This record gives sequence, C-alpha cells and structure tokens, in this order.
Amino acid sequence: MINKWRSLSFKLWLTIITAIILSVLFAYSLSQYYYKNLYVEKLKTDLVNEASLLGEDYTGGEISEDFKQKVEWFNSKNDSEVFVVSNPRELSACLPFEINYDTLISEEERQMLLDGKAVEKEGYEKRFEKNIVAAIIPLIDGNRLEGIIYTYIPVDSITVLLKEFAAKWMAAVLLFLIVAIFFTTKWLKKLISPIKDIETAAHRVSEGNYDIQVQVRSHDEIGKLAKAFNDMANSIHLEEERKKEFLENVAHELRTPLSYVRGYTQAILDGVVKNDEEERKYLQLISREALRLQRLVGDLMDLSKMDSDPFMLFKTPIAFAQFIEDVLVIYEPIIKEKQLDLKINLDPDPIIIGDEGRMEQILHNIFDNAIQYTEPGGSINITLIQHKENCELVVTDTGNGIPEADLPYVMNRFYRVNKARSRFDGGSGLGLSIVKKLVELQNGNIEIESKEKIGTKVRVVLPIIGEELNS
Repeated sequence: MINKWRSLSFKLWLTIITAIILSVLFAYSLSQYYYKNLYVEKLKTDLVNEASLLGEDYTGGEISEDFKQKVEWFNSKNDSEVFVVSNPRELSACLPFEINYDTLISEEERQMLLDGKAVEKEGYEKRFEKNIVAAIIPLIDGNRLEGIIYTYIPVDSITVLLKEFAAKWMAAVLLFLIVAIFFTTKWLKKLISPIKDIETAAHRVSEGNYDIQVQVRSHDEIGKLAKAFNDMANSIHLEEERKKEFLENVAHELRTPLSYVRGYTQAILDGVVKNDEEERKYLQLISREALRLQRLVGDLMDLSKMDSDPFMLFKTPIAFAQFIEDVLVIYEPIIKEKQLDLKINLDPDPIIIGDEGRMEQILHNIFDNAIQYTEPGGSINITLIQHKENCELVVTDTGNGIPEADLPYVMNRFYRVNKARSRFDGGSGLGLSIVKKLVELQNGNIEIESKEKIGTKVRVVLPIIGEELNS
C-alpha cells in the first residue's frame, strides 16, 4: 500500500495548490507594484507637471494677487488641491487657506526648493490628517525663494477603492478555488484511474495471469502507456505459451525414442527374441533411437548456447565453392540411389569468413532436407553467385513443397508441416531454427520460398571476405 503522502494524486494536488498560491501571491505583488511604481509615480509626475505649468506664469518679484487668483481658479477646476505659500515662514500667508509652512516641508526639502528643484512627497500628512501624494514647486526670483506652489491629491479614496477591489478579488479567488477543486478532483480521478488499473494489472501479471488487458481510454501518454502494457502482457503471454509448448515438444520428442529403447530392451531381457538375427535387429533399432536422442539433445544444446550471450564462433576464411563441393561428396551414394538429377553451378570466387563446423552444419541441414524430401527421379539445383558485397547460395528442389499457410513458421522451433508429406516433415523440428540462428550469427540471411506440389527454394546470403574485413 503506497503511503498517501507519496502517492501521485497527493503530489499532483500539492503541485496544483502550490501553483495557485504562487499565482495569487504573484497577482498581489503585481498589483502592489502597479500601484506603487506606476500609478503613484504617475500621480507625482502629473502633479509636478501641473505645478510647473502654473509656475511658468510667475514673472518674478513678490507674488502678485493676479497670480494667486490664477492658482485659486486652477484649484477650483482641478481634481487636485493647489495653493500658494508666499512666505513659507509665516503662518498667515497661505491661500486659499492658511497653513504652517514649517509643517509641510523638512529642512532637506527646503534646501531642495532653494536649489530650484521640485519636491515629491507621499504618505500621511499631519496638517491635512490624511494620506496624500504631493508635489512642491519653488517660485524663485534670482537667488531668492519668494514662495512655493503646493499641490496634492488625497489617496485615502484610492485606498478605499483598492480595499474594495481586494475584497472582491479575494471573493473571486475563493470562488475560483472552489470551482478549481471541484474540477481538479474529477480530473485527477480521471487521470489516476487508468494508472491504478495498470498497477492492478501489473500485480496480476506478476502473479502469472497474463491474459489481463488494460482498457485504453485515451490517446495521450497514459493511453500509450496502457497500450504498451497490453503489448507487454501479450508478449509475455506468447513467450510463456512458447516455453510451455517447447517443454511439451521436448517431452514428446524424448518420450518416443525412450519408449522404443525401453520396449526393445525389455523384449531382449524377457527372452522374446528367438535368434541372434532378431536380437541384432532389435539392437540396431535401439542404436537408431539412441542416435536420435543424441541428435535431439545436441540440437537442444545448440539452441541453448545460441540463446546465450555470447555464442562463440571460430571464424576463418572459407573458399565457399570448394567447401560446398566437399560437403556434397558424402551425398553421392544416396543421390545415385534415388536417381536424382543434381545440377551444380558454383562461382569459384566467393570467400567468406565463417565457422567451418557451423557452416558444415548449415549445409548438411539444407542438403539433407532437399535430398530426403525430393522424390526419386526428381532434380536438385545448387547455385552459388557472387555479388558486390555478398554471395548467394540457392538450393532448389522439386519436392512436394510447403503449404502457403505453413511457410511463415517452418523456421520456428519444433514446427512441423502436418499436411501432405513435404521436405520439412519429420525430424525434431529444430533443424531449420538452428540453421536460421547460425546464419544470422554469421551476419547472413536465409529465406525459404515454396509452392506445394512444385518444390522449394532455399536462399542463403552471406557477406564475402572484403565486406567482413571492412566491418
């Protein structure tokens, strides 16, 4: 049982909640940044521009009544509060209402004004008892500070709006969270469900149930995972069936000759044999079945070795045409006995790199089948052709051929053609599977073409020595 804190659903929930929290914090920080660095700064700039525009009408000297009236008129028409202080050190010099100048600016700000610089302010102003954004412009005549233009905007109303906005925004966020949790729960259930199905199926496969299949509900990565799991389960099932069939075939192949050996031996021991000639016959049958067992065990050992990694081959240069002729010599008696028409056309040039013992095993299997399953009076054609990078050995016979339905499987282990007799009937059913393995281990390829009642063609392609050395 997976700890819930380590489960995928918990991790996804944690990721989603973290993303939402980070998004909310980012949105809040962005709004604060916008308010502080954009909106407030723009207010300050606008106030400085307004005050500077009014200051352009100041012509020097003592501040005139006409100038004060212009400021009052501007104050009445504008959203911001604007007033003039003609003597910053006197309490009664403020229009449109008196104000203590010393309470409005600090010594540092006064020095900036004397230097002809504008002063920007933000925060709580005790004189007005409110939060403001303000700008102060000096009115200078020569080197003398005649007065200032003080303009400000209360930000309390803006703060109230921001608080109202924040309340509505938080309500919207809360609603969004509720909706998000609802749909996320359904989405996570839909997402996790097929993964749990795969987990359950995997446990069943580990228990030996290979028939299990996971429903493919989508075409995304999880759907592909489910399909891959089904393919894997099918492959394991097929492999287990092959192993089971292989063991059954091995048991069957061993049982038959062992039954013969036991039966003939028991007959001799029980005194059923009447004379030496009959006893010799039984002993020959026992020898034949023992040889059959020996070949079967040898084939099984070869397959086992070839399935292991690595399988050692002792490769040497082989003059292929001469090698084929040497192997064919041992078949001359049976070819004459069956009156087979053997045609040989071998290109003398191909030289291959191969294991002589294994190459002889390949040729014997191919020639054995061709000769054994070609009817007396039939023909066998053996051709060796050299190409640019490889050579091609083609063995064609006029045997009964292989049914089309069986042709794709003739090189499978223990496969036998169960229909009308053909050249690939009989034997242990391991020969061609071994040949296929050996040819592939020597970087070659084998193909079989056949038509029932017409004959069979076996084509073996092997790299010649130049290609081998280059690789």
